[in-house]
Amino acid sequence: MHHWVQASSSDFSGTPPQPRSGHTAVNVGKSMVVVFGGLVDKKFLNDLIVYDIDNKLWFEPECTGSVSEGQVGPSPRAFHVAITIDCHIFIFGGRSGGKRLGDFWVLDTDIWQWSELTSFGDLPTPRDFAAAAAIGNQKIVLCGGWDGKKWLSDVYVMDTMSLEWMELSVSGSLPPPRCGHTATMVEKRLLVFGGRGGGGPIMGDLWALKGLIDEELETPGWTQLKLPGQAPSSRCGHTVTSGGHYLLLFGGHGTGGWLTRYDVYYNDTIILDRVTAQWKHLPISNEPPPPRAYHTMTCIGARHLLIGGFDGKLTFGDLWWLVLEAKRSYVPQVRNPPEIKESERELDKEKGQEGSAFVELQKKMGISVPSVLRLQIPEESEDQEFIELGTRLIEGDMIDDQTSMIQIAAQAIRQHWKESTPITLQLKELGSLLRDYQRLVTRKYTAQSSLTSTDFGLPGTKSFTFYHIKSSSELRIDDIPKLLEEYKTLLI
Repeated sequence: MHHWVQASSSDFSGTPPQPRSGHTAVNVGKSMVVVFGGLVDKKFLNDLIVYDIDNKLWFEPECTGSVSEGQVGPSPRAFHVAITIDCHIFIFGGRSGGKRLGDFWVLDTDIWQWSELTSFGDLPTPRDFAAAAAIGNQKIVLCGGWDGKKWLSDVYVMDTMSLEWMELSVSGSLPPPRCGHTATMVEKRLLVFGGRGGGGPIMGDLWALKGLIDEELETPGWTQLKLPGQAPSSRCGHTVTSGGHYLLLFGGHGTGGWLTRYDVYYNDTIILDRVTAQWKHLPISNEPPPPRAYHTMTCIGARHLLIGGFDGKLTFGDLWWLVLEAKRSYVPQVRNPPEIKESERELDKEKGQEGSAFVELQKKMGISVPSVLRLQIPEESEDQEFIELGTRLIEGDMIDDQTSMIQIAAQAIRQHWKESTPITLQLKELGSLLRDYQRLVTRKYTAQSSLTSTDFGLPGTKSFTFYHIKSSSELRIDDIPKLLEEYKTLLI
């Protein structure tokens, strides 16, 4: 089950962003979230507020660089796009008052320097309510928007090294023109959902664009996707963020009523599961934030941070965390509580436990049944916390085969831990690391006929000190370097 938590001033140091909508908030690596611009009470903003994730600190950096309208950096705006490439944030377009903008800026977050870029090629026309995404670590794709006169369906790709724009020539059927939609790069495809279309209708269609990856040599083309499950209602001004093996959609603006159309603002949370390729409503254990659109949602580890938004009357300045809780089954559990008699444990053993890897291990080691059967170590496919950590590290294609997805995610997180040090290892990873350590010990040594108790912490060959620990909460701080050291020997 998942739940919403409203942030309070005691959760942070510094001053968080003031109320706003139509702003952008992007991750820079794993250390920062950078908020820029937006709109409140008809006032357009160009302030820059940074959240230091590690120190839970909001601050406003002192920026240098190009001057626009007497100020360093872009002029005030809302409904623009912002894309991160490494330590650089690229800003394009938006609106200020009744004027649509077409200027292009980059912020170097290493030195907090703004530069207005002079790009060339097929330059996109000024627009607001467009959508954009990063293609790998070098290019940006921009699609749709509103230029003040018409809704757009064009697609542009910009190379951030050469600063050249290219309008993509797309064959076949095209999505209807739209603005206020989302565009999310999922491996080799750009997924576009929703938006307000030509003539004003609000849409709930999902499209995939191929042909954006040079190495694939694919002809660019759109495909409309009609996925099973509980699909979101038609909307614009929503957000879609990536959270491991799923995409998370929140909020947005739609219309209700059959005869008299009226505005509807949403606060539902829907996920697109990339493994099963279907929509699902995310179960929430408490009341969600008030409905809103033109907010931002940013993924920070296993949580999502909601900032601002607008509900037709009120511009929000609240901050919310969506906390994705691990299921109880992810944690190693006691199979036989202490009050169960020894005879009952032996009976359980006789009823089919002999075939398990754990009992086989017990036989080879000469350890009594109860000490081994206390642990029920899940396999990779059942350890969803372990898999979610891995999926956040991979950048492969959308994988329909769940087995392949699990294998790739497992390889990614194990490689991450192989390269980790006790200082870089995060506390939230310890539970998954301990369970995988126990999995690998079991898998590696139950296949050996010569295994003895010397392999498990007694004088002898190898030492696997933490095999019988039931939970990472039992670990002390000074255990972590030893656990990581022993884990790495299992990967050799």
